[in-house]
Amino acid sequence: MSLPDRNNPYDFNPYLEWRRKIDYYADDPFLQRMVAVFAGPEAEEVDREAREFSRKASFRWRDFAERIASPEKRPYLMHYDGHKNRVDRIVRPYEVEVMEREILAERLFSDSTSPWTRFIKFFLLSENSEAGVVCPLTCTWGLVALLEKYADRPETRRILQHAKEGIDGDYALGAQFVSEIQGGSDVPANLVEAVEEKGEWRIYGNKFFCSAAHADYAVVTAKPRGSERVGCFVVPMWLDKERERRNGYTIDRLKWKMGTVELPTAEITFNGALAYPAGPLDRGVAVVVGIVLTLSRLVVGIGGGAGMARGLREGKKYAEFRTAFGLPLKAFPMVAAQMEEYERCTRRTIAGSFKLYGDFIALPGGLAPGLTTPEPLEIKKKRFRVRQLVMLQKITVAQDANDYARKGISIFGGHGVMEDFSIFPRMLRDGLVNELWEGPRNVLLTQMHRDFQRVAEWYPAQEFVADVLRGADAQTVRGLSAEIEELLSVPHLFEMNRRTMDICLRWDDFCSRLFHAYQALALAEAEAASPEEGIPAGERVRG
Repeated sequence: MSLPDRNNPYDFNPYLEWRRKIDYYADDPFLQRMVAVFAGPEAEEVDREAREFSRKASFRWRDFAERIASPEKRPYLMHYDGHKNRVDRIVRPYEVEVMEREILAERLFSDSTSPWTRFIKFFLLSENSEAGVVCPLTCTWGLVALLEKYADRPETRRILQHAKEGIDGDYALGAQFVSEIQGGSDVPANLVEAVEEKGEWRIYGNKFFCSAAHADYAVVTAKPRGSERVGCFVVPMWLDKERERRNGYTIDRLKWKMGTVELPTAEITFNGALAYPAGPLDRGVAVVVGIVLTLSRLVVGIGGGAGMARGLREGKKYAEFRTAFGLPLKAFPMVAAQMEEYERCTRRTIAGSFKLYGDFIALPGGLAPGLTTPEPLEIKKKRFRVRQLVMLQKITVAQDANDYARKGISIFGGHGVMEDFSIFPRMLRDGLVNELWEGPRNVLLTQMHRDFQRVAEWYPAQEFVADVLRGADAQTVRGLSAEIEELLSVPHLFEMNRRTMDICLRWDDFCSRLFHAYQALALAEAEAASPEEGIPAGERVRG
Protein backbone atom coordinates (compact mmCIF):
# COMPACT_ATOMS: atom_id res chain seq x y z
CA MET A 1 0.00 0.00 0.00
CA SER A 2 1.51 3.34 -1.05
CA LEU A 3 1.74 6.22 1.39
CA PRO A 4 -0.14 9.44 0.53
CA ASP A 5 1.91 12.33 -0.84
CA ARG A 6 1.96 14.82 2.00
CA ASN A 7 4.05 17.43 0.19
CA ASN A 8 2.03 20.62 -0.01
CA PRO A 9 1.81 21.59 -3.72
CA TYR A 10 1.06 25.26 -3.04
CA ASP A 11 3.54 27.80 -4.39
CA PHE A 12 3.79 31.54 -5.02
CA ASN A 13 5.38 31.19 -8.45
CA PRO A 14 2.50 32.65 -10.54
CA TYR A 15 2.58 35.83 -8.45
CA LEU A 16 6.38 35.96 -8.49
CA GLU A 17 6.48 35.46 -12.25
CA TRP A 18 4.09 38.38 -12.70
CA ARG A 19 6.17 40.55 -10.38
CA ARG A 20 9.40 39.63 -12.14
CA LYS A 21 8.09 40.93 -15.47
CA ILE A 22 6.71 44.29 -14.27
CA ASP A 23 8.15 47.38 -15.94
CA TYR A 24 7.69 50.29 -13.52
CA TYR A 25 6.86 52.83 -16.21
CA ALA A 26 5.55 50.85 -19.17
CA ASP A 27 3.06 49.02 -16.93
CA ASP A 28 1.86 52.13 -15.10
CA PRO A 29 -0.70 54.01 -17.22
CA PHE A 30 -1.42 56.48 -14.41
CA LEU A 31 2.24 57.54 -14.22
CA GLN A 32 2.28 57.94 -18.00
CA ARG A 33 -0.82 60.14 -17.76
CA MET A 34 0.89 62.38 -15.21
CA VAL A 35 3.87 62.83 -17.54
CA ALA A 36 1.52 63.66 -20.42
CA VAL A 37 -0.34 66.26 -18.31
CA PHE A 38 2.45 67.96 -16.39
CA ALA A 39 5.54 67.76 -18.63
CA GLY A 40 3.82 69.82 -21.32
CA PRO A 41 5.80 70.23 -24.55
CA GLU A 42 8.52 67.93 -23.16
CA ALA A 43 6.10 65.05 -22.53
CA GLU A 44 6.95 62.97 -25.58
CA GLU A 45 10.71 63.14 -24.98
CA VAL A 46 10.29 62.54 -21.24
CA ASP A 47 8.10 59.53 -22.01
CA ARG A 48 10.76 58.10 -24.31
CA GLU A 49 13.54 58.63 -21.74
CA ALA A 50 11.38 57.15 -18.98
CA ARG A 51 10.74 53.97 -20.95
CA GLU A 52 14.42 53.45 -21.63
CA PHE A 53 15.43 54.19 -18.04
CA SER A 54 12.65 52.06 -16.59
CA ARG A 55 13.95 48.95 -18.35
CA LYS A 56 17.08 49.28 -16.19
CA ALA A 57 15.42 50.36 -12.94
CA SER A 58 12.70 47.69 -13.14
CA PHE A 59 14.95 44.71 -13.77
CA ARG A 60 18.74 44.96 -13.51
CA TRP A 61 18.85 47.63 -10.79
CA ARG A 62 15.86 46.11 -9.00
CA ASP A 63 17.75 42.82 -8.76
CA PHE A 64 20.87 44.60 -7.50
CA ALA A 65 18.80 46.43 -4.88
CA GLU A 66 17.34 43.17 -3.63
CA ARG A 67 20.73 41.43 -3.43
CA ILE A 68 22.39 44.16 -1.37
CA ALA A 69 19.51 44.42 1.12
CA SER A 70 20.51 41.39 3.19
CA PRO A 71 22.25 41.98 6.55
CA GLU A 72 25.48 40.25 5.52
CA LYS A 73 25.86 42.76 2.66
CA ARG A 74 25.83 45.84 4.88
CA PRO A 75 28.76 48.23 4.32
CA TYR A 76 31.58 47.93 6.81
CA LEU A 77 34.65 49.96 7.68
CA MET A 78 38.28 48.82 7.44
CA HIS A 79 40.43 51.34 9.29
CA TYR A 80 43.87 50.07 8.21
CA ASP A 81 45.31 48.30 5.21
CA GLY A 82 47.74 45.37 5.47
CA HIS A 83 50.70 47.73 5.85
CA LYS A 84 49.38 49.64 8.87
CA ASN A 85 48.31 52.64 6.81
CA ARG A 86 45.14 54.37 8.00
CA VAL A 87 42.74 54.20 5.05
CA ASP A 88 39.24 54.12 6.62
CA ARG A 89 38.08 52.10 3.64
CA ILE A 90 34.30 51.73 3.32
CA VAL A 91 33.65 48.29 1.88
CA ARG A 92 30.40 48.07 -0.07
CA PRO A 93 28.87 45.26 -2.13
CA TYR A 94 30.09 45.01 -5.69
CA GLU A 95 26.50 45.29 -6.96
CA VAL A 96 25.92 48.73 -5.46
CA GLU A 97 29.16 50.06 -6.92
CA VAL A 98 28.19 48.81 -10.38
CA MET A 99 24.67 50.22 -10.04
CA GLU A 100 26.03 53.54 -8.82
CA ARG A 101 28.38 53.88 -11.81
CA GLU A 102 25.64 53.00 -14.26
CA ILE A 103 23.20 55.50 -12.76
CA LEU A 104 25.80 58.27 -12.65
CA ALA A 105 26.49 57.64 -16.33
CA GLU A 106 22.89 58.71 -16.94
CA ARG A 107 24.13 62.29 -16.28
CA LEU A 108 21.12 63.20 -14.18
CA PHE A 109 22.48 66.67 -13.40
CA SER A 110 23.85 67.58 -16.81
CA ASP A 111 22.52 70.62 -18.64
CA SER A 112 21.50 68.18 -21.37
CA THR A 113 19.06 66.44 -19.00
CA SER A 114 15.70 68.20 -18.82
CA PRO A 115 14.17 68.88 -15.39
CA TRP A 116 11.20 66.59 -16.09
CA THR A 117 13.49 63.76 -17.21
CA ARG A 118 15.40 64.17 -13.95
CA PHE A 119 12.14 64.01 -12.01
CA ILE A 120 10.86 60.83 -13.64
CA LYS A 121 14.24 59.10 -13.28
CA PHE A 122 14.33 59.89 -9.57
CA PHE A 123 10.77 58.58 -9.30
CA LEU A 124 11.56 55.29 -11.06
CA LEU A 125 14.77 54.77 -9.05
CA SER A 126 12.82 55.29 -5.84
CA GLU A 127 10.53 52.36 -6.65
CA ASN A 128 13.52 50.28 -5.52
CA SER A 129 13.53 52.25 -2.25
CA GLU A 130 16.79 54.00 -1.26
CA ALA A 131 19.01 51.05 -2.31
CA GLY A 132 22.25 52.81 -1.37
CA VAL A 133 21.98 55.23 -4.30
CA VAL A 134 19.04 57.63 -3.94
CA CYS A 135 20.46 59.53 -0.95
CA PRO A 136 23.88 60.27 -2.52
CA LEU A 137 22.20 61.21 -5.80
CA THR A 138 19.94 63.61 -3.91
CA CYS A 139 22.93 65.11 -2.13
CA THR A 140 24.71 65.47 -5.46
CA TRP A 141 21.72 67.43 -6.76
CA GLY A 142 22.03 69.72 -3.74
CA LEU A 143 25.77 70.16 -4.32
CA VAL A 144 25.16 71.06 -7.97
CA ALA A 145 22.42 73.57 -7.12
CA LEU A 146 24.63 75.15 -4.45
CA LEU A 147 27.64 75.54 -6.73
CA GLU A 148 25.60 76.75 -9.68
CA LYS A 149 24.92 79.75 -7.47
CA TYR A 150 28.20 80.05 -5.55
CA ALA A 151 31.08 78.48 -7.54
CA ASP A 152 33.33 81.53 -7.61
CA ARG A 153 36.82 80.03 -7.95
CA PRO A 154 38.55 77.50 -10.23
CA GLU A 155 38.40 74.74 -7.62
CA THR A 156 34.65 74.96 -7.03
CA ARG A 157 33.94 75.37 -10.74
CA ARG A 158 35.86 72.13 -11.34
CA ILE A 159 33.84 70.38 -8.62
CA LEU A 160 30.66 71.61 -10.30
CA GLN A 161 31.87 70.26 -13.64
CA HIS A 162 32.75 66.92 -12.03
CA ALA A 163 29.27 66.54 -10.53
CA LYS A 164 27.28 67.83 -13.51
CA GLU A 165 29.05 66.65 -16.64
CA GLY A 166 31.82 64.39 -15.37
CA ILE A 167 35.56 64.60 -15.95
CA ASP A 168 37.13 62.02 -18.27
CA GLY A 169 34.10 59.79 -17.90
CA ASP A 170 34.14 59.94 -14.09
CA TYR A 171 31.09 61.40 -12.31
CA ALA A 172 31.24 62.70 -8.76
CA LEU A 173 28.93 61.97 -5.84
CA GLY A 174 27.99 64.54 -3.24
CA ALA A 175 27.08 64.41 0.45
CA GLN A 176 26.01 66.89 3.11
CA PHE A 177 27.41 66.79 6.63
CA VAL A 178 25.46 69.13 8.90
CA SER A 179 24.46 67.24 12.07
CA GLU A 180 26.57 67.29 15.23
CA ILE A 181 26.19 65.30 18.43
CA GLN A 182 24.65 68.17 20.42
CA GLY A 183 21.67 68.51 18.06
CA GLY A 184 21.04 67.45 14.50
CA SER A 185 18.53 70.08 13.37
CA ASP A 186 19.93 72.82 15.64
CA VAL A 187 22.46 73.97 13.04
CA PRO A 188 23.21 77.33 14.73
CA ALA A 189 24.54 75.32 17.68
CA ASN A 190 27.29 73.80 15.48
CA LEU A 191 30.73 73.65 17.06
CA VAL A 192 32.73 72.46 14.03
CA GLU A 193 35.13 75.26 13.17
CA ALA A 194 36.50 76.69 9.93
CA VAL A 195 39.95 78.27 10.25
CA GLU A 196 41.69 80.34 7.61
CA GLU A 197 45.32 79.22 7.43
CA LYS A 198 47.74 80.70 4.88
CA GLY A 199 44.92 81.80 2.64
CA GLU A 200 43.11 78.44 2.74
CA TRP A 201 40.12 77.36 4.81
CA ARG A 202 40.50 74.27 7.01
CA ILE A 203 37.74 72.40 8.87
CA TYR A 204 38.15 71.04 12.42
CA GLY A 205 35.71 69.07 14.54
CA ASN A 206 33.24 66.18 14.56
CA LYS A 207 30.15 65.59 12.45
CA PHE A 208 27.91 62.92 13.93
CA PHE A 209 25.53 61.86 11.15
CA CYS A 210 27.23 61.76 7.76
CA SER A 211 25.27 59.81 5.18
CA ALA A 212 26.88 58.94 1.84
CA ALA A 213 30.22 58.86 3.64
CA HIS A 214 31.76 57.38 0.47
CA ALA A 215 31.06 60.55 -1.53
CA ASP A 216 33.65 62.56 -3.46
CA TYR A 217 32.59 65.95 -2.06
CA ALA A 218 30.59 67.08 0.95
CA VAL A 219 28.68 70.23 1.82
CA VAL A 220 29.77 70.96 5.41
CA THR A 221 28.53 73.57 7.86
CA ALA A 222 31.11 75.19 10.16
CA LYS A 223 31.61 78.41 12.11
CA PRO A 224 34.50 80.58 10.94
CA ARG A 225 36.83 81.09 13.89
CA GLY A 226 35.72 84.05 15.98
CA SER A 227 32.18 84.07 14.60
CA GLU A 228 28.93 82.79 16.06
CA ARG A 229 27.39 82.60 12.57
CA VAL A 230 27.53 79.39 10.56
CA GLY A 231 29.20 79.23 7.16
CA CYS A 232 28.74 76.73 4.33
CA PHE A 233 31.75 74.99 2.79
CA VAL A 234 32.43 72.38 0.12
CA VAL A 235 35.01 69.81 1.18
CA PRO A 236 36.76 67.47 -1.29
CA MET A 237 36.81 64.10 0.47
CA TRP A 238 39.99 62.91 -1.20
CA LEU A 239 43.47 64.28 -1.76
CA ASP A 240 44.21 61.21 -3.89
CA LYS A 241 41.29 58.79 -4.31
CA GLU A 242 43.30 56.18 -6.18
CA ARG A 243 45.85 55.96 -3.36
CA GLU A 244 43.16 56.31 -0.65
CA ARG A 245 44.59 59.54 0.76
CA ARG A 246 41.78 61.37 2.52
CA ASN A 247 41.53 65.11 2.94
CA GLY A 248 42.34 65.69 6.60
CA TYR A 249 39.66 63.63 8.30
CA THR A 250 39.01 60.21 9.81
CA ILE A 251 35.93 58.03 9.66
CA ASP A 252 35.40 57.01 13.27
CA ARG A 253 32.63 54.45 12.80
CA LEU A 254 29.66 53.52 10.63
CA LYS A 255 26.16 53.81 12.09
CA TRP A 256 23.96 50.75 12.60
CA LYS A 257 20.63 52.04 11.31
CA MET A 258 17.19 50.47 11.08
CA GLY A 259 16.64 51.82 7.56
CA THR A 260 18.66 52.81 4.47
CA VAL A 261 21.10 50.16 5.69
CA GLU A 262 22.76 49.85 2.27
CA LEU A 263 23.95 53.44 2.61
CA PRO A 264 27.12 54.05 4.68
CA THR A 265 26.39 56.66 7.35
CA ALA A 266 29.36 57.64 9.48
CA GLU A 267 30.74 59.69 12.33
CA ILE A 268 33.57 61.80 10.92
CA THR A 269 36.25 63.91 12.60
CA PHE A 270 37.82 66.68 10.54
CA ASN A 271 41.38 67.60 11.40
CA GLY A 272 42.33 70.37 9.00
CA ALA A 273 40.40 69.33 5.88
CA LEU A 274 40.84 71.73 2.97
CA ALA A 275 37.51 73.46 2.25
CA TYR A 276 36.03 76.07 -0.07
CA PRO A 277 33.39 78.59 1.08
CA ALA A 278 30.04 78.46 -0.71
CA GLY A 279 28.05 81.63 -0.22
CA PRO A 280 28.43 84.37 2.42
CA LEU A 281 30.33 83.13 5.46
CA ASP A 282 27.66 84.44 7.83
CA ARG A 283 24.66 82.93 5.97
CA GLY A 284 25.49 79.24 5.93
CA VAL A 285 22.25 78.18 7.61
CA ALA A 286 20.12 80.09 5.10
CA VAL A 287 22.19 78.76 2.20
CA VAL A 288 22.04 75.13 3.31
CA VAL A 289 18.36 75.19 4.28
CA GLY A 290 17.20 77.25 1.32
CA ILE A 291 19.02 75.23 -1.34
CA VAL A 292 20.54 71.93 -0.20
CA LEU A 293 17.99 70.74 2.35
CA THR A 294 15.04 71.97 0.28
CA LEU A 295 16.11 69.69 -2.57
CA SER A 296 16.50 66.75 -0.20
CA ARG A 297 13.01 67.36 1.18
CA LEU A 298 11.65 67.57 -2.36
CA VAL A 299 13.10 64.14 -3.19
CA VAL A 300 11.55 62.62 -0.05
CA GLY A 301 8.17 63.61 -1.46
CA ILE A 302 8.95 62.22 -4.90
CA GLY A 303 10.34 58.99 -3.47
CA GLY A 304 7.45 58.47 -1.07
CA GLY A 305 4.97 58.57 -3.95
CA ALA A 306 7.13 56.16 -5.96
CA GLY A 307 7.25 53.65 -3.12
CA MET A 308 3.49 53.90 -2.71
CA ALA A 309 3.03 53.23 -6.44
CA ARG A 310 5.05 50.03 -6.27
CA GLY A 311 3.43 48.91 -3.04
CA LEU A 312 -0.06 49.52 -4.41
CA ARG A 313 0.65 47.58 -7.59
CA GLU A 314 2.10 44.57 -5.79
CA GLY A 315 -0.51 44.61 -3.04
CA LYS A 316 -3.40 44.69 -5.52
CA LYS A 317 -1.98 41.76 -7.48
CA TYR A 318 -1.37 39.74 -4.34
CA ALA A 319 -4.98 40.35 -3.26
CA GLU A 320 -6.05 38.84 -6.60
CA PHE A 321 -3.68 35.88 -6.33
CA ARG A 322 -3.98 34.89 -2.68
CA THR A 323 -7.08 33.10 -1.43
CA ALA A 324 -8.44 32.55 2.07
CA PHE A 325 -11.51 30.55 3.04
CA GLY A 326 -12.15 29.84 -0.62
CA LEU A 327 -12.15 33.49 -1.76
CA PRO A 328 -9.45 35.78 -3.20
CA LEU A 329 -8.44 38.44 -0.71
CA LYS A 330 -9.85 41.19 -2.92
CA ALA A 331 -13.33 39.70 -2.46
CA PHE A 332 -13.34 40.63 1.24
CA PRO A 333 -14.87 44.10 1.81
CA MET A 334 -12.25 45.03 4.39
CA VAL A 335 -9.41 44.35 1.94
CA ALA A 336 -11.28 45.97 -0.96
CA ALA A 337 -11.89 49.13 1.07
CA GLN A 338 -8.25 49.30 2.18
CA MET A 339 -6.95 48.88 -1.36
CA GLU A 340 -9.37 51.49 -2.68
CA GLU A 341 -8.17 53.97 -0.06
CA TYR A 342 -4.54 53.06 -0.81
CA GLU A 343 -5.07 53.75 -4.51
CA ARG A 344 -6.79 57.08 -3.88
CA CYS A 345 -3.99 58.27 -1.60
CA THR A 346 -1.27 57.05 -3.98
CA ARG A 347 -2.79 58.84 -6.95
CA ARG A 348 -3.20 62.14 -5.15
CA THR A 349 0.34 61.85 -3.75
CA ILE A 350 1.85 61.36 -7.20
CA ALA A 351 -0.25 64.10 -8.78
CA GLY A 352 0.73 66.47 -5.95
CA SER A 353 4.43 65.77 -6.44
CA PHE A 354 4.13 66.48 -10.19
CA LYS A 355 2.26 69.74 -9.58
CA LEU A 356 4.72 70.96 -6.94
CA TYR A 357 7.73 70.00 -9.06
CA GLY A 358 6.30 72.04 -11.93
CA ASP A 359 6.17 75.10 -9.66
CA PHE A 360 9.66 74.33 -8.34
CA ILE A 361 11.34 74.26 -11.76
CA ALA A 362 9.49 77.46 -12.74
CA LEU A 363 11.14 79.46 -9.94
CA PRO A 364 13.10 82.37 -11.49
CA GLY A 365 16.77 81.77 -10.74
CA GLY A 366 16.10 78.50 -8.92
CA LEU A 367 16.25 78.08 -5.15
CA ALA A 368 17.54 80.90 -2.97
CA PRO A 369 18.57 81.27 0.69
CA GLY A 370 16.27 82.92 3.18
CA LEU A 371 12.68 84.15 3.06
CA THR A 372 13.27 87.76 2.07
CA THR A 373 14.98 88.11 -1.30
CA PRO A 374 15.38 91.41 -3.21
CA GLU A 375 12.81 90.46 -5.85
CA PRO A 376 9.37 91.69 -6.94
CA LEU A 377 6.64 90.81 -4.46
CA GLU A 378 4.90 88.24 -6.66
CA ILE A 379 8.17 86.30 -7.14
CA LYS A 380 8.85 86.43 -3.38
CA LYS A 381 5.39 85.01 -2.77
CA LYS A 382 5.93 82.26 -5.32
CA ARG A 383 9.26 81.38 -3.74
CA PHE A 384 7.65 81.27 -0.30
CA ARG A 385 4.83 79.03 -1.58
CA VAL A 386 7.28 76.51 -3.03
CA ARG A 387 9.40 76.50 0.13
CA GLN A 388 6.38 75.84 2.37
CA LEU A 389 4.83 73.29 0.02
CA VAL A 390 8.09 71.35 -0.11
CA MET A 391 8.10 71.11 3.69
CA LEU A 392 4.39 70.25 3.78
CA GLN A 393 4.94 67.55 1.17
CA LYS A 394 7.92 66.14 3.02
CA ILE A 395 6.14 65.63 6.32
CA THR A 396 2.81 64.56 4.80
CA VAL A 397 4.09 62.10 2.20
CA ALA A 398 6.67 60.59 4.56
CA GLN A 399 3.91 59.88 7.06
CA ASP A 400 1.42 58.64 4.45
CA ALA A 401 3.99 56.36 2.83
CA ASN A 402 4.73 54.70 6.16
CA ASP A 403 1.05 54.37 7.04
CA TYR A 404 0.32 52.63 3.76
CA ALA A 405 3.45 50.48 3.96
CA ARG A 406 2.05 49.13 7.23
CA LYS A 407 -1.33 48.55 5.57
CA GLY A 408 0.38 46.87 2.64
CA ILE A 409 2.23 44.56 5.00
CA SER A 410 -1.11 43.51 6.48
CA ILE A 411 -2.38 42.49 3.01
CA PHE A 412 0.47 39.97 2.85
CA GLY A 413 -0.29 38.69 6.34
CA GLY A 414 2.62 36.92 8.01
CA HIS A 415 4.60 37.05 4.79
CA GLY A 416 4.40 40.83 4.90
CA VAL A 417 7.19 41.12 7.45
CA MET A 418 9.54 38.76 5.59
CA GLU A 419 12.41 40.79 4.15
CA ASP A 420 12.90 38.33 1.28
CA PHE A 421 9.20 38.08 0.40
CA SER A 422 8.20 41.62 -0.54
CA ILE A 423 9.48 45.19 -0.82
CA PHE A 424 7.27 46.42 2.05
CA PRO A 425 9.59 45.79 5.04
CA ARG A 426 12.46 47.64 3.33
CA MET A 427 10.16 50.47 2.25
CA LEU A 428 8.89 50.87 5.80
CA ARG A 429 12.38 50.86 7.33
CA ASP A 430 13.67 53.34 4.78
CA GLY A 431 10.52 55.43 5.17
CA LEU A 432 11.07 55.81 8.90
CA VAL A 433 14.48 57.28 8.11
CA ASN A 434 12.92 59.62 5.51
CA GLU A 435 10.55 60.97 8.18
CA LEU A 436 13.63 62.14 10.09
CA TRP A 437 16.01 63.05 7.25
CA GLU A 438 16.46 66.81 6.73
CA GLY A 439 14.16 67.74 9.58
CA PRO A 440 11.89 65.62 11.76
CA ARG A 441 8.20 66.39 11.59
CA ASN A 442 8.14 68.47 14.79
CA VAL A 443 11.03 70.64 13.59
CA LEU A 444 9.44 71.38 10.22
CA LEU A 445 6.03 72.05 11.73
CA THR A 446 7.60 74.59 14.09
CA GLN A 447 9.65 76.12 11.28
CA MET A 448 6.59 76.59 9.07
CA HIS A 449 4.60 78.25 11.86
CA ARG A 450 7.51 80.63 12.39
CA ASP A 451 7.88 81.30 8.64
CA PHE A 452 4.23 82.32 8.32
CA GLN A 453 4.69 84.76 11.19
CA ARG A 454 7.81 86.25 9.60
CA VAL A 455 6.16 87.02 6.25
CA ALA A 456 2.74 88.05 7.59
CA GLU A 457 3.16 91.71 6.58
CA TRP A 458 3.69 90.96 2.90
CA TYR A 459 2.05 87.53 2.53
CA PRO A 460 -0.91 86.88 4.88
CA ALA A 461 -1.50 83.20 5.57
CA GLN A 462 -5.10 83.32 4.30
CA GLU A 463 -3.82 84.59 0.96
CA PHE A 464 -1.28 81.75 0.89
CA VAL A 465 -4.05 79.18 1.38
CA ALA A 466 -6.16 80.78 -1.35
CA ASP A 467 -3.20 80.78 -3.74
CA VAL A 468 -2.12 77.16 -3.24
CA LEU A 469 -5.73 75.95 -3.44
CA ARG A 470 -6.81 78.14 -6.33
CA GLY A 471 -9.53 76.19 -8.16
CA ALA A 472 -10.45 74.00 -5.18
CA ASP A 473 -13.86 73.84 -3.53
CA ALA A 474 -14.65 77.32 -2.16
CA GLN A 475 -15.97 76.00 1.15
CA THR A 476 -12.78 74.02 1.71
CA VAL A 477 -10.66 77.10 1.01
CA ARG A 478 -12.72 79.29 3.36
CA GLY A 479 -12.53 76.73 6.15
CA LEU A 480 -8.76 76.24 5.90
CA SER A 481 -8.18 79.99 5.60
CA ALA A 482 -10.13 80.70 8.79
CA GLU A 483 -8.37 77.86 10.58
CA ILE A 484 -4.84 78.98 9.69
CA GLU A 485 -5.65 82.50 10.90
CA GLU A 486 -6.70 81.13 14.27
CA LEU A 487 -3.69 78.82 14.56
CA LEU A 488 -1.31 81.69 13.81
CA SER A 489 -2.90 83.88 16.48
CA VAL A 490 -0.30 82.33 18.78
CA PRO A 491 2.88 84.26 17.94
CA HIS A 492 5.17 81.26 18.44
CA LEU A 493 5.13 77.66 19.63
CA PHE A 494 7.63 77.91 22.47
CA GLU A 495 5.55 79.01 25.47
CA MET A 496 4.91 76.00 27.69
CA ASN A 497 1.22 76.09 28.50
CA ARG A 498 -1.91 74.11 27.66
CA ARG A 499 -3.11 76.51 24.97
CA THR A 500 0.18 76.32 23.04
CA MET A 501 0.26 72.54 23.34
CA ASP A 502 -3.29 72.32 21.96
CA ILE A 503 -2.36 74.66 19.11
CA CYS A 504 0.67 72.46 18.34
CA LEU A 505 -1.53 69.37 17.98
CA ARG A 506 -4.05 71.22 15.85
CA TRP A 507 -1.29 72.73 13.69
CA ASP A 508 0.09 69.24 13.03
CA ASP A 509 -3.32 67.99 11.92
CA PHE A 510 -4.05 71.15 9.92
CA CYS A 511 -0.82 70.93 7.91
CA SER A 512 -1.62 67.38 6.82
CA ARG A 513 -5.16 68.34 5.79
CA LEU A 514 -3.93 71.42 3.93
CA PHE A 515 -1.47 69.42 1.88
CA HIS A 516 -3.98 66.64 1.25
CA ALA A 517 -6.30 69.33 -0.16
CA TYR A 518 -3.44 70.52 -2.41
CA GLN A 519 -2.83 66.95 -3.60
CA ALA A 520 -6.54 66.39 -4.24
CA LEU A 521 -6.63 69.57 -6.31
CA ALA A 522 -3.62 68.40 -8.33
CA LEU A 523 -5.30 65.07 -9.01
CA ALA A 524 -8.57 66.73 -10.03
CA GLU A 525 -6.69 69.05 -12.40
CA ALA A 526 -4.79 66.13 -13.92
CA GLU A 527 -7.91 64.03 -14.36
CA ALA A 528 -9.73 66.91 -16.02
CA ALA A 529 -6.81 67.43 -18.41
CA SER A 530 -6.44 63.71 -19.20
CA PRO A 531 -9.45 61.55 -18.35
CA GLU A 532 -9.14 57.77 -18.26
CA GLU A 533 -10.70 57.59 -21.72
CA GLY A 534 -9.10 59.46 -24.57
CA ILE A 535 -5.55 59.37 -23.28
CA PRO A 536 -3.30 61.74 -25.28
CA ALA A 537 -1.17 60.23 -28.02
CA GLY A 538 2.01 60.80 -26.02
CA GLU A 539 0.70 58.46 -23.34
CA ARG A 540 1.29 54.99 -24.74
CA VAL A 541 0.68 52.03 -22.46
CA ARG A 542 2.71 48.93 -23.19
CA GLY A 543 0.47 46.69 -25.26
